[in-house]
Amino acid sequence: MYENHPVNGRTLSRPRVGRNDSGKQPLLMNREDCWDIKGPGPACAACSRRFTDGQKILSRLDQGQGGYYRTDFCIGCARDEHRQNAISVWTGTYRPPVPSRPTVVPREVAESLLRRLIQQCDTADPEVSFVLAIMLERKKVLAEREIQRRDSLKILVYEHRRTGEVFIVPDPQLTVDRLESVGRRVSVLLEEEAARLAAEPRGRLPTSLG
Repeated sequence: MYENHPVNGRTLSRPRVGRNDSGKQPLLMNREDCWDIKGPGPACAACSRRFTDGQKILSRLDQGQGGYYRTDFCIGCARDEHRQNAISVWTGTYRPPVPSRPTVVPREVAESLLRRLIQQCDTADPEVSFVLAIMLERKKVLAEREIQRRDSLKILVYEHRRTGEVFIVPDPQLTVDRLESVGRRVSVLLEEEAARLAAEPRGRLPTSLG
């Protein structure tokens, strides 16, 4: 289910793909689907009991006519059928929604920028989004849960370690000669994002990601 993802040379594409060999649903990267962030539900989809902080849960990601949707189960209700025919299935720890903190640390600048790029959907910058996701994975903000592959298309499914939200990030398959220019673009966008957040009531932010 898991694999490393070195930044190497491949070509980004967004075709409609068929069912893969594992029997899981494909990721359909159409305009109406977008890339989305899915937080855990407050209760088990089977027994309706509310989750508690720190409780182990089984989560699955599917796709319907309205786009991606997530379903969560307590371990006691999890069955084999809940693991079948999904885009991604994983076991995680439930964390209730946490109110925004009054100050934002540098890594949250990267997280804020990634969220904005993902929510822009068709106008998102896939190269910058990918670099930000890798950066946040290394800082242990995101955890890789699944890699979907079909021909040249590679899509990474991340889960936010604190909130349980799912981030769906296509791999733009960067080549080495693109890293420098993409790195400069990431730096500029991070500075702009830090300035934007600093202008909000929460106060000034550091612009480096130390």
